[in-house]
Amino acid sequence: MADGNSETKSSNQMWGGRFASGPDAIMEEINASIGFDKKLYGQDIRGSIAHATMLAHQGIISAEDKDKIVHGLNTILSEIESGQFEFSRRLEDIHMNIEARLATLIGPAAGRLHTARSRNDQVALDFRLWVKEELQRTEKALTGLIAAFLDRAEEHAETVMPGFTHLQTAQPVTFGHHCMAYVEMIGRDRSRVRHAIEHMDESPIGAAALAGTGFPIDRHMTASALGFAGPTRNSIDTVSDRDFALEFLSIAAIAATHLSRLAEEIVIWSTPQFGFIRLSDAFSTGSSIMPQKKNPDAAELVRAKTGRINGSLIALLTVMKGLPLAYSKDMQEDKEQVFDAAESLELAVAAMTGMVRDMAIRADRMKAAAGSGYSTATDLADWLVREAGLPFRDAHHVTGRAVALAEQKTCDLADLSLEDLQSIHPQITAKVFDVLTVEASVASRTSFGGTAPNEVRKQIAWWRARN
Repeated sequence: MADGNSETKSSNQMWGGRFASGPDAIMEEINASIGFDKKLYGQDIRGSIAHATMLAHQGIISAEDKDKIVHGLNTILSEIESGQFEFSRRLEDIHMNIEARLATLIGPAAGRLHTARSRNDQVALDFRLWVKEELQRTEKALTGLIAAFLDRAEEHAETVMPGFTHLQTAQPVTFGHHCMAYVEMIGRDRSRVRHAIEHMDESPIGAAALAGTGFPIDRHMTASALGFAGPTRNSIDTVSDRDFALEFLSIAAIAATHLSRLAEEIVIWSTPQFGFIRLSDAFSTGSSIMPQKKNPDAAELVRAKTGRINGSLIALLTVMKGLPLAYSKDMQEDKEQVFDAAESLELAVAAMTGMVRDMAIRADRMKAAAGSGYSTATDLADWLVREAGLPFRDAHHVTGRAVALAEQKTCDLADLSLEDLQSIHPQITAKVFDVLTVEASVASRTSFGGTAPNEVRKQIAWWRARN
């Protein structure tokens, strides 16, 4: 590896004659990005190999120099992956660290690699490649979470639980139906991921500093070699925008919000007061002082990760909001936010997938709670509309009086006598009791997308065919 003196020399050579001396300590500290952008080493080397291959194909550099460059870059890749490469802050970033090492390995041929490109399009390429690959990982992780929910939904297509609005008991639903609500949410997250991959599937390399280049490069060749659908179409936009990173962060923030809502429910459901689920020791911790406690720490941490991810989105939006075209050094602040959000989202999705597969469902507690709070009141109102011919608003009023009577008698609607109900409205018959159980309520919700078990199974089958 290069020693300190040769390293300083290499840094000065990168800058050329305009900057004959190295930056002072403060400038080095604020300017260096190698501490975090070294994560892009694989993408940087891939991009450089594609660029060198294209330069040789176009006759801009010799085949001999191209072979030396490619061999040197592969050597550097091996050094980094084996932990032998020494990253230097003095060389600022991943691009100059690799280029300096390449010069040490192969000599003057290394200087030809930067022909017809700039660090501006180079970093845009590296970062875009990284984000694209991260989106592909995210798509796979979300697919796994959807699969976990589909399994639980199928298992509990008939398990009755209370449905809530305002966290108050509203109407009975099935746990399978509740699981499928998250399938829909996460499915939209995955759809956004797929669209984002399409949006960013363009290669920046060849845009150079901002104006393109006079060398006879073939940008379609490099785009194809790097797995892009084609090259970007405007060199200024190519180096000056980070909307692909913003879109990733936006997707991450929305997905994290969905996970956070689920995490909140898991926290609530696992309390003794609800007791709908039990989390295993794998996703819980005990208390340091209270031996009876079992805390849903994994769910709480998933919930907390959302704050970090949202913060990353706001941070990068704020960085980008006032930048004139084209490139500004402010944009160096893009990567840490994306890297941190990606790590947080990966961990949150993995933890939630584990919890969904692992948690034990207490169907007895769910069913007992499903009938609380007069949850079948809407079923009584609907029966009055269907069987007694009442306008819904009148049926709503009659049902309200029935609920008040049940509250007075401290019983459920189904426990009122026929005489009680007929005292409120004489057209009520004994058939009404067929709709006042939670099972009957759930079974009656057969509209498309409803909670009836058969309808839930239809939606599960639809998703299985597409997951």
